[in-house]
Amino acid sequence: MESPFPKVQPRLGLPNLGLGIGLRTCHYAHILAEWPEVDWFEIISENYMDSQGRPRHVLEQIVARYPVVMHGVSLSIGSTDPLDRDYLRRLKSLAEWVRPAWISDHVCWTGVAGRNTHDLLPLPLTEVTLQHVVERIKMVQDIMGRRIVLENPSTYVGFTGDSMPEWEFIGRMASDANCGLLLDVNNVYVSATNHEYNPVNYIQSLPAERVVQFHLAGHTNLGTHIIDTHDGQVINPVWELFRLAHQLTGGTSTLLEWDANIPSFSEVHAEVLKARQFMGLDSSGGQAGFMLPIGQPRKPALPQPLHSIQMEVL
Repeated sequence: MESPFPKVQPRLGLPNLGLGIGLRTCHYAHILAEWPEVDWFEIISENYMDSQGRPRHVLEQIVARYPVVMHGVSLSIGSTDPLDRDYLRRLKSLAEWVRPAWISDHVCWTGVAGRNTHDLLPLPLTEVTLQHVVERIKMVQDIMGRRIVLENPSTYVGFTGDSMPEWEFIGRMASDANCGLLLDVNNVYVSATNHEYNPVNYIQSLPAERVVQFHLAGHTNLGTHIIDTHDGQVINPVWELFRLAHQLTGGTSTLLEWDANIPSFSEVHAEVLKARQFMGLDSSGGQAGFMLPIGQPRKPALPQPLHSIQMEVL
């Protein structure tokens, strides 16, 4: 279906799909009954890799009508375990059936010794880790037969031996591995607050030409730190960071994640459509200005041990 706003030129050969939302089971009935005017859907890859029955039946109908992107949570690109060839085989099989616009996952590790923690764990930001991750991305891309897209995670702890900021690690990784980036704007805000760095600098430092998708989401602010909960509306400072990211990239596929306390489909869709307010022109016809009401994130009221983990954990 035709998007209500213009697309920019494809980036890394990948199209701007417009404004989409994550496909969740609680919205199946509404989607199948109404076929809403949403630009595209993102699925969690692991939810469909081994499922049959109703999930596959619903997805088959959605794939026939909408562009779909596959987003994974178990690639564990930073793990020291060997690549999980069985997982990649099943991921590739799903991709051959879905024919997604692209496949994404996270810059993290999810387990060790074959155990999946079902969490997106932070990497040591060092030259050794960077080389390790780049080599594994290249291997995954060779196996999958396509470029993959990787997302910056939300983080709550850091490593005492980190030798570079996350934005440098992410940018160099994307360039050296020739992969795409999924810029999660909410994750930037969450991590910037938790680690007390400037989120504007993070976004300005990334290679904009490699950003093929944005994520937006809500979070939970606990005062001393923020948890990436995906359980509410996007706050204004995150929208303003999105405005900046949109300006720097020229605009690209944007998706809203809402994974807990999920409201009606219409409410979720209305939330992502708010992005239009931060993508267009001001009332005078000029480009809307960047008005982020934050610079350095507010220092937490209490000290937090966010940089005390030793490298030996990996």
